[in-house]
Amino acid sequence: MSVCTGCGPGFRSPLEAMKGPREQIVYLPCIYRNTPILKPDYLATVDVQPDSPTYCQVIHRLPMPNLRDELHHSGWNACSSCYGDASKSRNRLILPSLISSRIYVIDVGTDPRAPKIHKMVEPVDLYYKCGLANPHTSHCLGSGQIMISCMGEPGGNGKGGFVLLDGETFEVVGNWEHSGEAAPFGYDFWYQPRHNVMISTEWGAPKALLDGFNPAHVQAGQYGSSLHVWDWATHRKLQTIELGPEGAIPLEVRFLHNPNATEGYVGCALRGTVFRFYKMPKGDWTAEKVISVPPKKVEGWMLPEMPGLITDILISLDDRFLYFSNWLHGDIRQYDITDRRKPRLVGQVFLGGSIVDDGPIRVSEDLENQPQPRPRIIKGKRVPGGPQMLQLSLDGRRLYVTTSLYSGWDKQFYPDMIREGSVMMQIDVDSDGGGLTLNEDFLVDFGKEPEGPALAHEVRYPGGDCTSDIWV
Repeated sequence: MSVCTGCGPGFRSPLEAMKGPREQIVYLPCIYRNTPILKPDYLATVDVQPDSPTYCQVIHRLPMPNLRDELHHSGWNACSSCYGDASKSRNRLILPSLISSRIYVIDVGTDPRAPKIHKMVEPVDLYYKCGLANPHTSHCLGSGQIMISCMGEPGGNGKGGFVLLDGETFEVVGNWEHSGEAAPFGYDFWYQPRHNVMISTEWGAPKALLDGFNPAHVQAGQYGSSLHVWDWATHRKLQTIELGPEGAIPLEVRFLHNPNATEGYVGCALRGTVFRFYKMPKGDWTAEKVISVPPKKVEGWMLPEMPGLITDILISLDDRFLYFSNWLHGDIRQYDITDRRKPRLVGQVFLGGSIVDDGPIRVSEDLENQPQPRPRIIKGKRVPGGPQMLQLSLDGRRLYVTTSLYSGWDKQFYPDMIREGSVMMQIDVDSDGGGLTLNEDFLVDFGKEPEGPALAHEVRYPGGDCTSDIWV
């Protein structure tokens, strides 16, 4: 936490956050849905302090009271958007369940190293009060409320609306968007109050992606390819930016951290592209493709071409570097974005993936002329799956990586990860000139969990991080 008197949670600015304390523990949701283990998902607390006797170990597990929730992403009851409010404290982790539509509120304030459940919001509250289901991204608001994007309606069809929770009682208040204005699909969102704007993205209809990916569902219109622009003050949907086939399945959206910025980036999974979105002189918004990872022609796979499948992106707090993961190709890339329209590749590292050179898939043509990577082995453990969720340290020098995307897709693309569990790795970052190097001494192996191999997903720091904090 920032050291001052009378201030609220988080940090005064993104650059102040970069001077914040080094992370000592992290929280990760661990999933058993779609594995052979019939146990509840749980929240793991992992020690990441190098001089600790329990370094790289899970030091606490908080099981949920239900089965098959599919814990996924998490957020906070309060963050840097509440920095000016001394009555607020970042002491509750908001933990939505992607499939059960249940929302857990976790007490991380009483004992940060041993969280406990504070409250549960049952699915019926989302269904009947909001007509929404499949909650995904949670952000705290400067008002003190909590806003959660949803991907569907209770029947499994796509519906991109937003649930508001009361920041004190955590009761469902209602919808953020106006009646009839929900987007066709939902997924992620980010808001920038100084410009009175919010932008949301699209994954697909929950019933289509429930147990795996079928390319025919893309052709059938079950997956999204648009950004939605919202008026932050009036909650009206102002504009839909259609990205086209090149922008199919736009997932994580990141504004630049500078609250004065009128631009950001979105990673589009299906074609391996990154689009820059930005405000036009007349006040409307548009987007342009600025990065493209070419697919590789392959033999021995489900399709003749394999996309990189960009599944997570983030921006360093000083807005200098963009990072993303290619879950199928198996690499993480670092781009210098000081020229916002022309990102420059400055770092790359392979961590598993589908095209390792001793696997069943042969690359027959690669426009980037890269050799098939060697399997990645860390401390004797072969990394199953590919790099997926990313979290950057506040100072920008350490990148944490997990390998599970979503249990239904893990099971389809990386069945070895279902059997062996996912892993968490750490990349050392050259935050001066650029460059990525695997830390060979860091590994958290979720294949060795007491109840059996688990799928660990998103990484969150107790004091906030570059994917949960928004400055107003």
